[in-house]
Amino acid sequence: MSATIRIRRRDDLWIIAPDDAPTVVDDRAGVDVLVLEVAGGHLTWSLLSGQVTPAAVLDDLDLAQEWIWAVYGPEVSLALAETGGGGEYPAEPALPDLAARAWRLGYARWAARWWPASILDGIAPLDEGLLEDEITALSEECDLIVDGADAATEQRTATVALGRAEDYALAAGPAATVAPGALVLARGTAGWDWQRCPPGLLDASERAVSWEVVREAGTTIVRVSAVAAPLSPADVPAHLHPRAGIRTATDAADVPLLREGDLWRAEITAPAGAEAGVTVQVYVPGVGVDEQEPDAATRRARIRELVTARLHRADDASGNPVDALLLAEIAAAASDSDF
Repeated sequence: MSATIRIRRRDDLWIIAPDDAPTVVDDRAGVDVLVLEVAGGHLTWSLLSGQVTPAAVLDDLDLAQEWIWAVYGPEVSLALAETGGGGEYPAEPALPDLAARAWRLGYARWAARWWPASILDGIAPLDEGLLEDEITALSEECDLIVDGADAATEQRTATVALGRAEDYALAAGPAATVAPGALVLARGTAGWDWQRCPPGLLDASERAVSWEVVREAGTTIVRVSAVAAPLSPADVPAHLHPRAGIRTATDAADVPLLREGDLWRAEITAPAGAEAGVTVQVYVPGVGVDEQEPDAATRRARIRELVTARLHRADDASGNPVDALLLAEIAAAASDSDF
């Protein structure tokens, strides 16, 4: 787990990071970034890069010195104490097992927010109870690092508000029935920006959102469907209901989606130019920002591949906390569901 890290100052912050590692002071964190609030700051890891040595942003160096030696080694701790940092150092954790468990805690918290559960892609959801229990246990094991900072935070308010359903059924299909005599002018499928909706609301597939432009009874309309997430309840609070932004080359419209069984649906009079096709963005007002990263779809695909690979392998028996599956992942892999 050794790596080379750089230490630098930025205003009143100390930043400790391997090259190109994401930090909480980046303009926008990607959906693959694990974030852990710790005593005196935050730790981050890039999941997709396989990063195991964390980056740190510290706002209280004295408090963080309680654990810096354990995660980065005595040399880094001494450099920060004597000079306030600056320069390049080898990261040699004094307590490598603790450092690995910190990664595992960060991953468990990431899974609580970003796990891409999907009926369409065959990715089983994680059991919330098992996941919360493991987060609690890992927080206790990482007490030297988190010291109550992360253990006491509530990062899953949206998921808690959504709750869970006891039963769910495979969606019959996103397309609405076209009336006799109606003309389908255009149709398509798409994914959605995971940062624009709370967890547990929509299926995470790139095929979860579908649309069609139909000429019917002298009127052109756009119909939009979005597949609900596995275990998503029917009684989602009104402030968490998704909306669909519909854009053409020359016009735009926006419409709320309503829950119908395993789908969220809406239809609206087509904006000008819809006959040539539309783009549809599904979002929840107030969640995230409308600035999707250029490689967002590729990053989502890589996350699906990563979690699918984890669910389809036997749990690692090496004892390395970084490699071992979460208990909720083991249960998901063994579940007798439609997945």
